[in-house]
Amino acid sequence: MQQEKISTAFWILFLLCFLSSLLGGTVSTLMAVYLPVVVKELNGSETDLSSLAAYINAIFIFGWAIGGFSWGLISDRIGRKTALLAAITCYGLATIATGLQQNWEGLMLFRFLSGFGVGGVLVVSFSWLSEIWPARSRSIAIGILSIGIPVGIFSAGLINFFVSSWRNGFLIGILPILLALAGIVLVKVPDSRVKEYETGHQPARTGNLFSVDNRSNLIMGSLLFSSMLIGLWAIFSWLPTWIQGLLPGIDAQKERGMGMMLMGAGGLTGGFISGWIVNALGIRKTMAICFGMCTLLSFLLFRLNTSFHPLVLVEIGVLSFFFGISQGALSVYIPQLFPSAVRASSAGFCFNIGRLFTATAVLFVGVLVTGLGGYGNAIFIFSLTFPLGWLVLAAGKKNNPTIQPINS
Repeated sequence: MQQEKISTAFWILFLLCFLSSLLGGTVSTLMAVYLPVVVKELNGSETDLSSLAAYINAIFIFGWAIGGFSWGLISDRIGRKTALLAAITCYGLATIATGLQQNWEGLMLFRFLSGFGVGGVLVVSFSWLSEIWPARSRSIAIGILSIGIPVGIFSAGLINFFVSSWRNGFLIGILPILLALAGIVLVKVPDSRVKEYETGHQPARTGNLFSVDNRSNLIMGSLLFSSMLIGLWAIFSWLPTWIQGLLPGIDAQKERGMGMMLMGAGGLTGGFISGWIVNALGIRKTMAICFGMCTLLSFLLFRLNTSFHPLVLVEIGVLSFFFGISQGALSVYIPQLFPSAVRASSAGFCFNIGRLFTATAVLFVGVLVTGLGGYGNAIFIFSLTFPLGWLVLAAGKKNNPTIQPINS
């Protein structure tokens, strides 16, 4: 079999998409690592740390969700390249502006705009690569792209380690701006949306975002991605506190740190190899295994463990591994459910509708945990979205993607 050749122009586009996602991950976490310093400077004390953290995290996630949908619409109208470079510039400028703020109102505004830009970068990147990347290695490229955000999250910790001033740390926003400027000159791959408008050609199944042709896929894609996203958010957010609860009376710093490192390492590994797994097993079988294993491991972790032991860490690592695979697989699958005319806006809707739920939940974390009977019960109840995702996948018909399909 002749080996597939990928041109330099395609690799340049992939590098732009990956680096913009990586820097988006950095920007998304940067406020969290500097927050105690920010609160102390702007408030004069750290007394409001937990409540301010909830508001700041929520406003960023709201911006991410609204931006993902909005930039999808913009991309479907003006083309992928213009929208992607504009979204990169948006979060770069907003990040620099965040570090210049002297009050909470301005800081909240620019954190929203940072999220707005990051959400757009992810939707447009995945949509564009889904359209133009050669079919045989498409799932591999998108799987590797899916680890950009977690790598960026790790890099935020490095910035905090080496740069003590939060205002200097937020100058990292210069890098996305430089990346966008480089993209104007260097990216030379075809933009399918612009080409369609120039030639007057439209795919057979166009309609609009909520047309009859697209509606069933829109519902299925939204439920699939949201069911994994909501469960992942709950586990990632509450895992350290849950581990601490398994070791009452002592400071479980090492155990908490190890648990979160395994969450990150497992997710990175799973995301990186997800494309090869999709090619070997098929996209639907891969997703079914991920939803099933996440359901099983959530039950083992949060219902059967009443004290801490080494097996807890093993279960965390395996769970995060399947998380990572699912993110790569879903990022391949969902954009291909829709015609090019509404692909980015549809993917933006599917990827982000669940974020509106999580952003609202962030504001009421304390009430939720108390009402649901503690962190272990709260995490398990939120993880019931995993079997929901499995049921949606099992009930859905095998959709025929509008571009070359991955094995189903």
